[in-house]
Amino acid sequence: MFKKLAAEALGISDIGVIVGPADYSKVDADDYLFSEDGEQIFFLIKSKKDEYCFTNLALIHVDGDSAVSAKRAIKRYDYATYQVSGVSIETAGTLDMDVELKFSLDNTPFSIDVKKAFIEQLKDIYKALISIGKQQRREAVCRENALRALEATASVHKLNIAPGAGSLVTQYGELLEALNTAMLDTHTRRDYSDVFAKYIHN
Repeated sequence: MFKKLAAEALGISDIGVIVGPADYSKVDADDYLFSEDGEQIFFLIKSKKDEYCFTNLALIHVDGDSAVSAKRAIKRYDYATYQVSGVSIETAGTLDMDVELKFSLDNTPFSIDVKKAFIEQLKDIYKALISIGKQQRREAVCRENALRALEATASVHKLNIAPGAGSLVTQYGELLEALNTAMLDTHTRRDYSDVFAKYIHN
């Protein structure tokens, strides 16, 4: 019990390290990539229990029950679905052996302890996550504006005499296709390869 409390007080209970590209093929997360869709690893933090794998499409969290258990839960958070927010780094104190990367994906908070020797690399993922969050918020505004534009179009139609049935069906189909394209493609980004390439220098 004392050893556990001492480890937590010193910040060495489950400290992660940053894995370099040469070793990506050796981690568990590599088995869960959608490589068929062009997914690739850009940044990876590994501790005794967990792996936090940042790809161009998602965060893959290999969640371990304990350091001595082989049981793992694979959790995937696609950037197209989960909003990045609350990104911060807490630097180490005098006695601390680690720094802490914090962020949230929607309502799921993450707090990852990393050896303080990796602080410079951790700054890279900090910048990348903040940039992704900014772009996600911009796209959310664009999607909201697309819905407002649809409402405005509907209001215009209400003011005019309804066209023939065939014409109405055609217009509805065109509007629906345009809205789906705007909401799901144009303003819902899935691949952040360029962001990671810009900020990650490992």
